[in-house]
Formats: sequence, C-alpha cells, structure tokens
Amino acid sequence: MKVAILLLNQGRGSGVVAKEHGNYLLGQGHTVYYLHPHIGEGIPGAINKDVHLDEDILPVHEYLPAAKDTQKAVSSMTYDEAMGYIPAYEDALEEIIQETDIVIGHHANLTAIATATICKRHNKPYVLFLHGTGIEPRHHDFYDDKVWQLIEGAIKDADGIIVTTEYVRDKLVRPIVDLPLDRFLIQACGVNLTEFNPNNIEGIVEKYALPATYVICPGALTKSKGPQNVVEASTHYSDLAETIFIGDGELREKLESQLGKRGRFLGFVSNEDKAKLINAATLLVAAPEKKEHFGIIYTEAMSAGVPIVAYEGGGVNSIVTPETGILTKRSPKALGEEVRALLLNENKRAAMTKESRERAAKFYATEVLGPRLNQWLLGFLKTD
Repeated sequence: MKVAILLLNQGRGSGVVAKEHGNYLLGQGHTVYYLHPHIGEGIPGAINKDVHLDEDILPVHEYLPAAKDTQKAVSSMTYDEAMGYIPAYEDALEEIIQETDIVIGHHANLTAIATATICKRHNKPYVLFLHGTGIEPRHHDFYDDKVWQLIEGAIKDADGIIVTTEYVRDKLVRPIVDLPLDRFLIQACGVNLTEFNPNNIEGIVEKYALPATYVICPGALTKSKGPQNVVEASTHYSDLAETIFIGDGELREKLESQLGKRGRFLGFVSNEDKAKLINAATLLVAAPEKKEHFGIIYTEAMSAGVPIVAYEGGGVNSIVTPETGILTKRSPKALGEEVRALLLNENKRAAMTKESRERAAKFYATEVLGPRLNQWLLGFLKTD
C-alpha cells in the first residue's frame, strides 16, 4: 500500500499523530508520502515532500499569539485569501498521486479541499482526519461561507473519517456535517509504552533537582490550556507537593509571580525529558479552559502509571476512568481539593497506577492502534 499524508502545516498535535501513523505504516512495509509546508526532516524512511507556499504567512487551524504576524488562521481568512493557498497543496499532491493508493488529509481545512480535488481527479480514495481544532471554529461562525462549503463538500465525499473520540464525532462533526456513523473510525492517539514508562526516569530527578513528591502540569502557558487554573488550585495542596510546569507561553511571567514557592516553571524541555518528568511524577493535573477533544497528556500519564486529576468534559471523559484518575467540576477549588485528597491516599494512588498502565497497554499502545488503522485503510483500496 502506498499512502500519502497531507497536513496544513507541521502541526503540534496533528503532526505528532500523523508521524505516528506514518511510522506504523512504514513498519508494515508500506510506502508513505509525507507532505506539508517547511517539511524539514519529515518522517525518517518516508518520502518527504515540501508544500511550496508563495506566501510568507503560514496558514494554520489554530493561531498562536506567539507567532504574531507569521501565521493566520484559515477560519479568519477571506475567500480569496484562503483560495490563494490551495494550488500549492494541490501541486504537491498532484506530483505523487499516480503512485498513491490512498490519501489521508488532516483537518477540516484547505487540506481537505486539496485532497478531495486531486483524489477525485484521479479516482483515488481518500479519508480525512478531522481534528477538533480544525472544525470547532465553524461552531462559532468562523470560516468564510464559500470556503466552508468547499470544506464541507470534501468531508461529505470522503470515503472515511477519522476522529480521536466520540466527543469529536458526536459534538463537533455530526452536528454541522451530517454523516452516517459507519463512515467514522474512532482512532485514539497512540502512546509509546517504552518512552512513557515508570522505569524510564534515569537522571531526571538529579537534572531538575526534583522533590520526592510532585504534581506535573504539561502544556503551553496560554489561557486556553488553563495553567492559571492549576496555579490557583495549587494553593489547596502546596504543603503536600510542588507543582512542576513544563511548556512555555505568554502567561509565564505572570504565573511565576502568582505561583511563588508552590512550584516551578521549567519552560520548554526535550521530548526525552518531558517523558521522564511525567514518568517520575506523583500525579498529573490539567485544567484547560475549553473542553479537550482528546488530550495526549492523559494517555502519556496512564502509560507512565501516573494518576490523573483533571477538569471533566469533552474527549477526556472517554479516556480517564474512575480507576485511572479523577475528573472534577471545572473550578480550581474543586481541582485543588481532589489533588489534595489523592495525595493523601497512597493506597488509591497505587491502585490507579496499576490500572493506568494496563489501560494504556490495552487501548492506547501503538501496537494496538496501528493494526486497526492498517485494516481500515486497506478496506478502501480499489481492486481489479
């Protein structure tokens, strides 16, 4: 099987998932074409192709304030602005479509339009991976109507739709694009059980002078990710454990001042250190302002055997069970009180640690998710 994977840009979450899919398919002996602007190293072993944009501004599905004037969300573009980017994605896909058996387009965005256009032209099957961040803006009346009509048409004509959770399917996609349930594959984001492993902590305690007990909060320091809620919650348990934040963003200086001696901000860390910091933690805590569509940090924590305390709502409800963590009301006080109670209950934490690791291995390991994706894609191939 020869599979092309097309992304709007290198992505943070979507890029990680796309590379995960690409690596699995490569491991099964398939050929993978990997395409997005500024491809860089892409995926080792794949045929990596750059999408050559004529514009200096990168189209994105979710604008990052730190990017300033180098990015623009497609959902806020005019029709003419958005259409100006389409030829670059179509040209990149056109170059390899004859050798391709099936295309995976990521996001309800320009990539969906380009994927549909080229695949229809060459009678090739395609599926779309609809991440919540791409489709959510339409719920708030974003996207030029003519742009959205093209995106919606691409979604309706797709051979299959991939989503990470039932929440994305039932609350974000189907209310605005009416598709039958059998068109969907619910494919969680996979986790590396070797990387996120309770035993993979060598050198991390010494490197960051970590205390024996600490709460970890990974993620960008932006309002939507909710680190401000965790800082406030920490007032309820700081006598029992420090809170260690990993990630950076525009809120860092303000939050450092508010947090004081109750914890530390480590800023950006390597992927290797991130895994070890989670593996060595006592609890993982998260309190995003918006309801998460999936949340890879939750499956990473489960793989590491680290109990979770987080805000309820969205896709997290299908990931974190009462045996692996606690979902709280969406208030810092409720969050902080539950963290405190769990820190004081060593037996409950031990039971959650065991169940978390087992659940990660059963439902979220790449070794489990890869075969499902492989068989699903094979089902769309045209046979003579």
